[in-house]
This record gives sequence, C-alpha cells and structure tokens, in this order.
Amino acid sequence: MDTIQILLLIVLIISTIFLTVVGIQIILVLHQIRKTMAIAHKAVEGLDAIGTGLKHGLGEATGFINGFKTILRVIDVYKSSKNGK
Repeated sequence: MDTIQILLLIVLIISTIFLTVVGIQIILVLHQIRKTMAIAHKAVEGLDAIGTGLKHGLGEATGFINGFKTILRVIDVYKSSKNGK
C-alpha cells in the first residue's frame, strides 16, 4: 500500500467515527426535545382546562349578578307602586 492510500484510509476511518458520534448526539438531542415538547403540551392542555373552567365560572357569576339585579328592580318597582297608592 502506498502512503497516500494509508493516509486516505486513516482519514476515512476518523471521519466515519466522528460522523457516527455526531449522529448519536443528534438523536439524543432530538429525543430530549421530544420529551420537552410533551411536557409543554401537557402544560398548555392544563392552561386550556383552567381557562375553560374560568370562562364557565365567570358566566355563572355574571348570570347570578344579573339575576340579583333583576330581583332588586322588582323590589324597587314593588316599593314604588306601594308608595304611589
């Protein structure tokens, strides 16, 4: 074998090892990103559930306040009709 062939073989072996290590590192990084995205997705779903519950509770509170206002109006009408007699 020629010295140039030996050098090319060494460079090829070193570059193959280097690219294999880089490929493994990329796979590990992508796996961690997938775990992080799953955690973020769970957090977003939790916030969505809280927002929906808050919206439902706010609607009920608004209905209660409107009902209370209606009762006060009825009482005012009753008092004003009683005072007019």
